[in-house]
Amino acid sequence: MTTSPAARPAGGRAALILTRLTSRVTDRLLGTALAVAACDPPAVLHATAPVQVLVAGAAAAAWWAAPMVDARPVHTSLRWYAVMGRRRTTVLPATAVVVAAATGPALWLAACVAALLLAYLLVTDAWTAGVTAPRGRPQATPALAAAAAAAVVLLAAQAPVASTPYARFLAALAVAATALCPLLALRVRRR
Repeated sequence: MTTSPAARPAGGRAALILTRLTSRVTDRLLGTALAVAACDPPAVLHATAPVQVLVAGAAAAAWWAAPMVDARPVHTSLRWYAVMGRRRTTVLPATAVVVAAATGPALWLAACVAALLLAYLLVTDAWTAGVTAPRGRPQATPALAAAAAAAVVLLAAQAPVASTPYARFLAALAVAATALCPLLALRVRRR
């Protein structure tokens, strides 16, 4: 069924695009700030022009990817771009963490990235804030769990264990804990 030109909003396609780009401003601002902070802004200011353009492109991609996808999962396509579009709120923070780890930010900037990551995840999590969240569930529990997890990760990232003989054991524990957390989260969601 097509709509008549009179039924479309004033401005047509341009107004629709503008509405989509400015909707969920809090999500977009937090996601963009997370992406820019992960890129180590003090170093970017003195970087070459291509690096600055790359960071501006990352900020634009974060602005697009940041809003929460609050819908039931549907198999529409398994092409990589379709999957990335549906999972963009997972790809954005994961990419920000990888970029922050690669740039090796100072402690104050790592704390800022951790705080922005925590805020972004709490604002965009459909399980705690969206329409798919279960009714009557305490909202403080996910926030406290996410804050504790961010604090543990930040402290573990700053621990001076790289030159110790048990560094590999600690890294293996971190990988095992990282794999266990999503499994536990999925188990809780199925109940």
